[in-house]
Amino acid sequence: MKIGLYAGTFDPVTFGHLDIFRRSFSLVDKLVIGVAINQEKSPLFSLDERVSMINREITELKKKTNQEIEVYPFENLLVDCAREVGANIIIRGLRAVSDFEYEFQMVGMNRVLDQNIETVFMMADARKQAIASKLVKEIARLGGDVSEFVPGNVIEELKKKFSN
Repeated sequence: MKIGLYAGTFDPVTFGHLDIFRRSFSLVDKLVIGVAINQEKSPLFSLDERVSMINREITELKKKTNQEIEVYPFENLLVDCAREVGANIIIRGLRAVSDFEYEFQMVGMNRVLDQNIETVFMMADARKQAIASKLVKEIARLGGDVSEFVPGNVIEELKKKFSN
C-alpha cells in the first residue's frame, strides 16, 4: 500500500491545499494530512481548529472519491511523522521558485535521515498557485473577500477570528 504524507501548518487550509489533496489520490492509496504544530509560525488558528477545518473539507472528498484520508497532528520531524503513519511518500506543494529552494534543502536532509521515503513535488493548479495562507489571513484581517481562496467554513472561521 502506498501511503502519502502531505504536511503543513494549514493555517488556514486553502483551495490550493485542497487541490493538492485531490491530485495526490492518483499517487497513493491512502493520504495522511499531517497538521504541523509549529509555534515559530505563530498560527492564527489552534491545532484543534485547523484539524477541524480540514476534517470538514475532507468529509466531502471522502464521499466523492471513496479515498482513504486521515488527518494527523504532529510536532516532530517530518520523516519521523512519515514513519509513524507508515508513509513511503512525502508530498510537498510548490507555488514558486522560492518554495523550491527551501524544499530542495529539506529533501536532501530528509534523504539522509531516511532513504526509504521518497519526496514528490506537486504544483497547485495554475489558478491556485498564488494562494498563500499568510496572504489569505491578511486579506481577511483587512475585511477583504477571500471566497476565491478558501472554502466557506474557513471564511466563517476567519470572520470569527477577526471580528474581535
